[in-house]
Amino acid sequence: MKRFISILFFSVIGFISFAQTNSAGFVVRATIENGDTFPLIALNEVKIIESMVFKSQKQAENFGRLKVDVKKAYPYAILAAARLKECNAKLATMPLEVERKLYMKKVEKEVVRQFEGDMRDLTLTQGKLLIKLIDRETSSTSYNLVRELRGPFSAWMWQSLAVFFGANLKAQYDPYNNDKDKMIEQVIHLVESGAI
Repeated sequence: MKRFISILFFSVIGFISFAQTNSAGFVVRATIENGDTFPLIALNEVKIIESMVFKSQKQAENFGRLKVDVKKAYPYAILAAARLKECNAKLATMPLEVERKLYMKKVEKEVVRQFEGDMRDLTLTQGKLLIKLIDRETSSTSYNLVRELRGPFSAWMWQSLAVFFGANLKAQYDPYNNDKDKMIEQVIHLVESGAI
């Protein structure tokens, strides 16, 4: 940790000296303490992820498969969250229930047309993972989303179908109390940082 801080310190000092020698220059915020001026530079967030230690080769292979599955399913969860936010904003402006239903049918047809082929290419494991990732991105289970947008009967029907195939639309994402979800979270951080 001391090594990291010293590297960070010397990087900032080098940055400041470069800024002082550059004739074009740029303006940064600063603070003055005891007659010394210190620049205030916002740094990007750094996430430190502990390296995985596997007890067996099988566990390492499972983690490798998980990386592939998360990399395939995670973009769809992000798209689902963005689409949901967009739909909720649009629905909030519609006072009539008839307008809302027509809009939801239009959006559903559009989503099916756009993603049906891709969704059919997902494996069952990736589909189960997508259900959890949607919960992570939207803070609501897939069951609750279907119930809210399509009604309780549709939610019950889709939940029954999911259970038949070994999935659960009520699955919640909990990286703090669930070891599998903790590993998923680590893979997501790796994907977001561009490491995989």
